[in-house]
Amino acid sequence: MIKSSNSSGYHLQLTILLMVAVVFGSVSMHAASTGTTYLVNATAIDPGSGKVTPNAVIRIEGDRITAVEEGSDELPGKREDVIDARGKFILPGYIDAHVHFFQSGDLYTRPDVVDLNNVRPYKEEVAWIERHRRDTFERYIQSGITSVIDVGGPMTNFRLRELAKSVEKAPRLAVAGPLISSVSRPQLALKGDGPIVKIDTPAQGVQLVQKLAKQRPDFIKIWYVVGPDNSVEKFRPVVHAVIAESHRLKLRVAVHATELETARAAVAEGADLLVHSVTDQAVDEPFVRLMRERGTILCPTLVVFERYGRTFAGKLELTPQERAWGNPEVIASLDVTKLPPDKIPDRIKAALADPELVLDRIRKTYEVALANLKTLHEAGVIIATGTDAGNIGTIHGPAIFREFQLMREAGLSPMEILACTTANGAKAFGGEMGPRLGAIAPGKMADLVILNSNPLEDIAHASDFQAVMKSGELYPAASLEINPSPER
Repeated sequence: MIKSSNSSGYHLQLTILLMVAVVFGSVSMHAASTGTTYLVNATAIDPGSGKVTPNAVIRIEGDRITAVEEGSDELPGKREDVIDARGKFILPGYIDAHVHFFQSGDLYTRPDVVDLNNVRPYKEEVAWIERHRRDTFERYIQSGITSVIDVGGPMTNFRLRELAKSVEKAPRLAVAGPLISSVSRPQLALKGDGPIVKIDTPAQGVQLVQKLAKQRPDFIKIWYVVGPDNSVEKFRPVVHAVIAESHRLKLRVAVHATELETARAAVAEGADLLVHSVTDQAVDEPFVRLMRERGTILCPTLVVFERYGRTFAGKLELTPQERAWGNPEVIASLDVTKLPPDKIPDRIKAALADPELVLDRIRKTYEVALANLKTLHEAGVIIATGTDAGNIGTIHGPAIFREFQLMREAGLSPMEILACTTANGAKAFGGEMGPRLGAIAPGKMADLVILNSNPLEDIAHASDFQAVMKSGELYPAASLEINPSPER
C-alpha cells in the first residue's frame, strides 16, 4: 500500500532511487496499459484543484490512476514497473475543446472563404485530409493533447470517434455532426454530405436533431451567424427549437456566436457551450450573470481570430511548436506568395496590398476578446481551452501553445490556463468519459503529460515534454517526433 512518509526529502529520494530499475530518460521507458506502473519522484500538478504534490508517487493500474501520494518508502511490485521521474513535472493530459477534423489547416481547406479550386480542387483537399487522419491524430498526442472535441463536420465525422479508438497514438474524441446553420455553405458539400446545413424553420431543425441523435453525438452544433440578411431574432426560433429538442433527447448543444447579442440569445435559450469569444463589444454585467447562472462553458478559441488574416496578408507567425510539430505540407501551403499571381483570390490580393489594415483589425479584435475573457473568467464562468484547429492557419495539435500565449496576455495565470486545459476541458468533454478526465486523482484516466520544466513558472514550459501518457501507454517525447526539427 502506498502511504505518506515524513522522512526527509533527501532520504526519501535516495530510497526510491535505489528501488528504481528504469531510468526515466532511457529508451526502454514504455509502460503498457496492463498491470501496475509507478511514476515516482516528480512534482504532480493538478490544476483543477490547485494541488501541487512534491515527490509524488502515482500508481497506475491498466488505464487508470489508482493512487497519488507524497512519497513512500514502500513501493511494492516489480522493479520494471517503477519509473523514475526525478525533477519532472506531471500534469493531466491537455484537452482541446474545439477542433475540426474535416479541415486540414492549410490554404485550401475553406473554399467558402477563399476559392482556390483552380489551384487545388477541393475534392483533392478532402482526399488528402482522409489519407492523413492518423498523422493528424498523432500530432495531438505529440502536443500533449490526449482528448479533443470535434465541434462539427459532415456525417462521416462520427466514424472518426471509432477510428480514434482503434489507433494507438490518437486522442479520445467527442464529436458533433453537421452544423445547424443560419447560412448556406454549398462549397463544402461533396456527395451531398456537407459539414454545414442551412436550416430555415424550427421544424427542419428538430428533424435534423432527430437524425443526428441516431449517431449518438456528443454535441449538437448550431452555427448562429448573423448579418444583413440574418438577424439575431430571425434565426432565434430555430435556435430555441434545436436546443429544446436536443435537451429532450439528453444531448448537449454547442453554439458558434461571436456577437454579444447572438451569444446572449444562445445562452438564454440554453446553450451548454459557447465555442468562441464575443469579439464585437465588451460583455455587460447581465450577460456575465446569465453565463454564470446557467453554467454555460466558454471556449475562447483566441488563436483562430488572427490566423485567417495573417495568412492572407503574408504575415503569419507560427510558434516554434507549430513549426516543429505541425504537418509540413500544411505549413508550406500557407505561404500565399507562392500562389500563381493570376490565381490569387481578391480577398488575398486585398490583404497583401494593405497588410497593416489587416493587422489593425486583428489588434482591435483582441482588444475586445482578451478583455472579455478576463472579465468572464474573473466572474467565475467556466473557461475551456480550445483552438478551432483545422481552420486556415490554425495548426492541428500545437496551435494550443499559441492559445496559451494569448490566454496569458488576457491576464490568466499559468495555473489558471492549465485548469482551463484540463479540469475545465473535461467538463466540456462531458458524457460518461468527461468525469474521468482532467485530473491527477484516483479513478481518473491515466492521461498525463510529463514536463522537464515547471509550467507554473512560465506557461511556455507547458510544451517542454519528456513524455506523454494516454490511457496508461507512456510515450517518450523522442518516440513521438514526426518531423524532427532543429529548433526542438
